[in-house]
Amino acid sequence: MTSHTTAFDIPAVEAWILGATDALVPPFTWTQLPGGHSNLTFLIEDTRGTRAVIRRPPTGPLLPKAHDMGREWSIIRALGSTAVPVPRAIAFCDDTSVTGAAFYVMGHVAGHTLHNATDTNTWVPPARRHAVALSFIDALAALHAVDPDAVGLGTLGPRTGYITRQLDRWYLSWTNSAAAAEYDDDRAHEVRAFLAAHVPEAGPARVVHGDYGVHNTLIGEDDRIAAIIDWEIATLGEPMADLAYALNWFPHPGQIMPPNSATALPGFPPPQTLAQRYAERTGARLDSLPYYSAFNFWKSAAILQGVYARYRAGTKDPGTTDLVRMRTQIGERLANAQNALTRL
Repeated sequence: MTSHTTAFDIPAVEAWILGATDALVPPFTWTQLPGGHSNLTFLIEDTRGTRAVIRRPPTGPLLPKAHDMGREWSIIRALGSTAVPVPRAIAFCDDTSVTGAAFYVMGHVAGHTLHNATDTNTWVPPARRHAVALSFIDALAALHAVDPDAVGLGTLGPRTGYITRQLDRWYLSWTNSAAAAEYDDDRAHEVRAFLAAHVPEAGPARVVHGDYGVHNTLIGEDDRIAAIIDWEIATLGEPMADLAYALNWFPHPGQIMPPNSATALPGFPPPQTLAQRYAERTGARLDSLPYYSAFNFWKSAAILQGVYARYRAGTKDPGTTDLVRMRTQIGERLANAQNALTRL
């Protein structure tokens, strides 16, 4: 039995897997998994009950360099020999004639992602949240301890200028989207100007996940992070930016949190505790952490404004999206950026 998916040519993919690895024996049952950004992700189970996960880009035209399966594959394969918790790399297919796109197969990891407060209340009761949060930070510290050259990831991205490039890219996005969005805000320009004028001295480049939150981890029954997932925007960059992004999911004083946030519930330690934990694990100084917190809030506002502009311009179907709420969230993120700068 298979799911009714058209994303994969199931007979062709199963035949390819049979020839590529002895880890799985088709035919498989196929079940689409939620999340995973826009890439299509399925749980497959073989005739022996062995489970794995298969992942490919969305169907239809793609932007150049978007949804690079080979890039994701190279990261989890390289990190598999380190202390970073990642799924086992099983097989990668770059022959697009098999099913119309590259795809890869990785081991299935038992665990739960937390996307909202409902998920947290379901899977992580209050007494377990402190331990989960510490493991969450320890996994990030383990990632940033990896020497990219030592694991073959030294060419994953440029080694310098990470923050400057990000500021330039997302400021251009903001200014280009303002007319279509019918939304501009002096705070976007003011915060960007401050950030551009005060870029901290960067440390050695490390692999940065780029979207590290509990929504991109699998939490095991032992209250530990069983795997970090969704590596599609990982690159080489500034570890403190990755840390600040992760800590922004935990409420700082004066910070506006999204409704139903997964990590704003009782039982989770404050971000200051988690930052200190990271510093103990890595030896990192935390002086510039508020800067990177502001940077991430500002960047997320620019990203959201771009999405909002596409909805307003009619180039993206809003479906059931609450556009009024989205517009409000842009301002909330800019307010959070300003709040973070007060901690410098």
